[in-house]
Amino acid sequence: MALYVVIGYDGEQGLERRKRWREDHLRGLEPLAAARRIRHAGPLLDPAGQPIGSLILFEAPSLDDARSLAAADPYVMHGVFERYEVRETKVVFPR
Repeated sequence: MALYVVIGYDGEQGLERRKRWREDHLRGLEPLAAARRIRHAGPLLDPAGQPIGSLILFEAPSLDDARSLAAADPYVMHGVFERYEVRETKVVFPR
């Protein structure tokens, strides 16, 4: 499977919405985690250590599948992210 990254950028009220939808967001990632398809997932932080977005690095069969997974994420569906992007990537390091 190919490797994809979702980068989500929180909108206005992102922190409040993030708190409301966090458990649903994590629960939605559990099947990927159980299948060992997540390489990294976590918040992007501002200089004060507050979440301002998210980065999820995971395996998927295709870009369309990766986009579908991202679109179904509660952070996307409930407006935590003002915008997000899904890109294919590859590991160069570690070798």
